[in-house]
Amino acid sequence: MPNRTIIQNATIITLDAAHRIFTGDLVVEHQRIAAFDQPYSASFNGATDDVIDARGKVLLPGFVQTHIHLCQTLFRGAADDLALIDWLKQRVWPMEAAHTPASLYASAQLGIAELIRGGTTCALTMETVNHTEAVFQAVADTGFRATVGKCMMDAGDDVPAALHEQADASLNESLTLLKRWHGRDDGRIRYCFAPRFAVSCSRPLLEQVAARASQYGVIIHTHASENRDEIAYVEQMTGQRNIAYLNDVGLTGPHVVLAHCIWLDDAEMALLADTHTRVAHCPSSNLKLASGIARISEMLERGISVSLGADGAPCNNRLDMFTEMRTAALLQKVQYGSRALPALTALRMATIEGAKALGLGDQIGSIEIGKRADLMLLNLNQLHTTPQPDLVSTIVYAAQSSDVELVMIEGKVVWREGAFTNLNESAILTAANEQAAFIQDAQRN
Repeated sequence: MPNRTIIQNATIITLDAAHRIFTGDLVVEHQRIAAFDQPYSASFNGATDDVIDARGKVLLPGFVQTHIHLCQTLFRGAADDLALIDWLKQRVWPMEAAHTPASLYASAQLGIAELIRGGTTCALTMETVNHTEAVFQAVADTGFRATVGKCMMDAGDDVPAALHEQADASLNESLTLLKRWHGRDDGRIRYCFAPRFAVSCSRPLLEQVAARASQYGVIIHTHASENRDEIAYVEQMTGQRNIAYLNDVGLTGPHVVLAHCIWLDDAEMALLADTHTRVAHCPSSNLKLASGIARISEMLERGISVSLGADGAPCNNRLDMFTEMRTAALLQKVQYGSRALPALTALRMATIEGAKALGLGDQIGSIEIGKRADLMLLNLNQLHTTPQPDLVSTIVYAAQSSDVELVMIEGKVVWREGAFTNLNESAILTAANEQAAFIQDAQRN
């Protein structure tokens, strides 16, 4: 039998270079987009596994989030009203140290389910120091697309003993995970190096990460310039501002994704542009932790690649790209004027720009022939999305995750009309609540 799905009569937003929007059909064959444009159903009559009627609905590429912590989903609501360093030392690091493989698997499954439910089909994730294998297994079991990194921490003050590594051991475990998981499931699962940030990594470790990432051709994913105290500490420790220091140790370039980048001076902006280093913007997290507002409009004007991520559940507390698009656009308008960061730019940051940041711009992030079929279908026939004089504006400013009617990853439908097709939502919730209680008990004891 043919492995073919036809989505009929959809309003298709391609997010390709020409930004085409039209009504027609899309054909998926063997996990890839085989054709789209005018109606195709007659040509494939009788030779199709699934025909989806999308009349009056909007088809677009799945969201790509470039900064997520699946390991932290169980910590939602457990670390409110704290700035970054206190948030880490008092709440998040101790909870991460309490993780077991079972709790980490439950946390990752919960986070992935929430991401899929909201139209995210791919994410770049930084996990905790231990048990990262459990996150990879959750990605494999759920059918999600992810680039996952084991957090690396061999330095810093007030780090729980369970999170404090030796540099060689951290690197060796990372390489073991890379060799075991990178490229699995036809490239759906990939590995990245994930040193936490300059404060908790020694210079020799960062230099080794730079060398090994180049050797194996993988992404580096880290935090940078999120908080002014962090920057002051790095400058005291190294004599350099954060971005200059990361550049010195080899952590810049088109294969590097730096989360946050709020407190940059003009020289650091120029350095990011010159090295083609990627920035992952997390506006809700930056607000909740009172970290600040990143100069995203200036970055875009300089040609810096910027994409979006929700960050972790305890600093957001949702993993919803609709929230991030809207918040990103509104914050830049407050800073730079009403014309800053228009809706189309925000939508591209949430899709094709995220794909490019992960080195997957030729595979996902837009609707084009030959790309992998990571797609979402929106039902915008809702009170809060009517009328729709500008469809992109409606999606960025008015749509919600509850409007996502169908999600497809690798050509397989994983969410359809209010239910997962391959996951047991009740079991995920039960496991999450049980394991969250275990984490909290471990904190009290």
